[in-house]
Amino acid sequence: MSKFTSINGVGVGSDAPLLIIAGPCVLESKEQAMLIASTLQSICLDAGVGFIFKGSFDKANRTSLLSNRGPGIEEGLEILQHVKEELHVPVTTDVHELSQASRVAQVADILQVPAFLCRQTDLLVACAETGKAVNVKKGQFISPDEMNHVVHKLRESNCTDVILTERGTFFGYNRLVNDFIGLGDLMDIGPPVCFDVTHSTQLPGAGKNQTAGRPDRAALLARAATAAGVPALFLECHPDPTNAASDASTMQRLDVMDELIKSCAAIAELNNSLSESVQS
Repeated sequence: MSKFTSINGVGVGSDAPLLIIAGPCVLESKEQAMLIASTLQSICLDAGVGFIFKGSFDKANRTSLLSNRGPGIEEGLEILQHVKEELHVPVTTDVHELSQASRVAQVADILQVPAFLCRQTDLLVACAETGKAVNVKKGQFISPDEMNHVVHKLRESNCTDVILTERGTFFGYNRLVNDFIGLGDLMDIGPPVCFDVTHSTQLPGAGKNQTAGRPDRAALLARAATAAGVPALFLECHPDPTNAASDASTMQRLDVMDELIKSCAAIAELNNSLSESVQS
């Protein structure tokens, strides 16, 4: 497994602490973003794990035209820049279009490619050419092995820092399944793998004009993925998920993140201790 030595000072991969990529689904306000980011930063510092703040300025893949898509690129990047400068933490956000890549790269430390766009060659190349780290979510419709093609496209476009994110695979209608054999296959490709905990609890299209979910299973998945050896977890959280602008059915409450992150940190630390013991 490869290791990042610097995403604005935060490592991920072998020999690095567990990395938590977390924040709201869509950015709602500067004040709320600061509340979430500062709370998560404090938890992660206390747990001895890395932290990168995530917030989307636009969610292009929504169930309904009436769904909240976020504040837009200019306001969204302004919020991310504020969080980054005030708390001195790396930030990441989604990139949906080629034209967004260079603008987003002026603020974001990692450019995130959504799962449904993971095969879009021009988008991958545009993100790679910014020189920033690129995190690509594995499409629900492709096998782990097919992510080799994604990695090759990024590497051939001179992207040296790649993360691959597992977020579940379609299993019939309105259901995602996490294939842990496939998770192992994804980790074998080479780049560090992130496990998207909250999106993996989705029940796509199962709600009325929105995606439903099973947020009660998030902690189970997070602990299982950490025990399996993934070096990073992706978690969406909100002070009041019921009234969140997006993904209300899957986001974790901000007040449960302390216990969740610290339990995963303990598992990761045990994994590292066992690995060192075996190697010695």
